[in-house]
Amino acid sequence: MVFTEARRYFVERRVDERMAATNAPSFAGYFALVRGNIDSEVEKLINAFTVNETYFYREDYQLACMSADLLNERLRNKAFGESLRIWSIPCSTGEEPYSIAIWLLENWPQVDEHDVEIVGSDIDTDVLEAARAGVFGKRAMTRLSPELVGKYFGPTGPDQWQILDDLRQSVRFTAANVVERTDTRPHGLFDIIFCRNLLIYFDDKSRRVAAENLYESLAPGGYICLGHSESMSRISPLFEVCRFADAIVYRRPLGVKRD
Repeated sequence: MVFTEARRYFVERRVDERMAATNAPSFAGYFALVRGNIDSEVEKLINAFTVNETYFYREDYQLACMSADLLNERLRNKAFGESLRIWSIPCSTGEEPYSIAIWLLENWPQVDEHDVEIVGSDIDTDVLEAARAGVFGKRAMTRLSPELVGKYFGPTGPDQWQILDDLRQSVRFTAANVVERTDTRPHGLFDIIFCRNLLIYFDDKSRRVAAENLYESLAPGGYICLGHSESMSRISPLFEVCRFADAIVYRRPLGVKRD
């Protein structure tokens, strides 16, 4: 993640918060603490800098594309009984991978005929814990109809709901840094990746590294969905542009081997 001079206040505020939390007497003292990584302070500092803006059914036109086209396209290249794998990275507090699960149950008639694995990954360990808990406030739910809320959530307090246990167990959450191949490789190959509104925070070099790692994480013929302001065509030549009725997505070509 790259922070320009225009984001100085954001950076200073986040560092000040961690200095206060660790009782550091000065920045020099805190910097020594980070370098020593005492009590995993590096992880806590990274968590403080991540941006976790998300909500249910965000950019749902891509979910519509998934159920109308992408999954059926992938099934044509799979053996009978082979799993369909979907990766949400970054997953933040869980709204996006849980949205995928709810959307499939509501909009893909074949959902009960196939083994669908959904994985949510993020670099921020705090939001992963929140995602596993599956408790959400009113703002996260604004795009869900009252019928969907009543069907898939239970109230836990004023303007607060928890997603049902069956759905919580349907998503596996893991820690991963998209620019580290040692983090992405162990997750295996996916049929569809949702990586939305992340690459806008990177510099050009990191974007290219991330794109290559995501390419290597797609099965041949697999698809990746980016945020509405992002374009893989401007980042990497590895992917094909695919235009469907609901969305433009990017695909790892079939039958292409890389050294």
